Amino acid sequence: MEFDLENPFADSPSDSLSSLLLTESDHLPSLQSPHFHLSLRNHVFSLISQLPCTFDPLLSYLAVNYLDRFLANQVSLEQKPWTFKLLAISCLSLAAKMLRTEFSITDVQAFLKQGDGGIIFETQTIQRMEALILGALQWRMRSITPFSFIPFFISLFMLKDPPLRQVLKDRAAQIIFKSQREIKLFEFKPSIIAASALLYASHELFPFQYPYFLAAISDCPYVNKETMSQCYNVIRDIAVEGYASVLDMVSSSDTAVNVLDHHFLSSESERTDGNPAAATTLRQEKDLKRRKINGYGDNLTVHISQV
Repeated sequence: MEFDLENPFADSPSDSLSSLLLTESDHLPSLQSPHFHLSLRNHVFSLISQLPCTFDPLLSYLAVNYLDRFLANQVSLEQKPWTFKLLAISCLSLAAKMLRTEFSITDVQAFLKQGDGGIIFETQTIQRMEALILGALQWRMRSITPFSFIPFFISLFMLKDPPLRQVLKDRAAQIIFKSQREIKLFEFKPSIIAASALLYASHELFPFQYPYFLAAISDCPYVNKETMSQCYNVIRDIAVEGYASVLDMVSSSDTAVNVLDHHFLSSESERTDGNPAAATTLRQEKDLKRRKINGYGDNLTVHISQV
């Protein structure tokens, strides 16, 4: 059966959520491991993240997941340039096999070889490294990740409009992809990362509905409010990087940045009625609302304590 990050145990019983919550800790890497080499991780992560964008982002995400779990469990590896490349290729190869994604080891090796005249690994060498990774992961290749909990937490928001649900899901996915580089998140379970990413995405996209979304997640029996607050702070710091440039890009287009903008766009012609002064006022109102969004999440800890 094809592997799906959102539904890693598609063939499991109906209580799959309970199963995910019970076993998610088994899929966590640990910085406390005496074997975890942070510098090695950074080198290999950099190699994987530099690969051409033609790759499915889920492929890179799963490859890094395998990398982190492997480094937390393996005994010892030389920190050599060839080690970094072999690990990157092997993790990507395993992820491609799980996702059944088109993947060319030859193309990857050619890309990684550029600039330093590095070696080309034989197929048997890559297979031996794959076997080493599989052993360290105890063959748990159906990784439980934050994506596994996205559908559940979105259902708590009770958004009736499918396009709005999709926009929220897509933005949360972007945040999760971006946050994988941050090792501070190693201390949080995938479910907490998913809840925090969705919550931050909701305050970006639907600021007026945000208090309701916060209450919905905070009341969930599977979420520890204090832990989520800590995780949210990390997620927020990651997500806001480059946020101003994103807003500038959106404001220069006709794309609605949130539900409020959607309302403005649909009613602007009625309110301005050809009046230049009214049109200017509308633009100022929209810019003001956008600026408010950026600082809206700063009071999350206060909000959580009040729920």
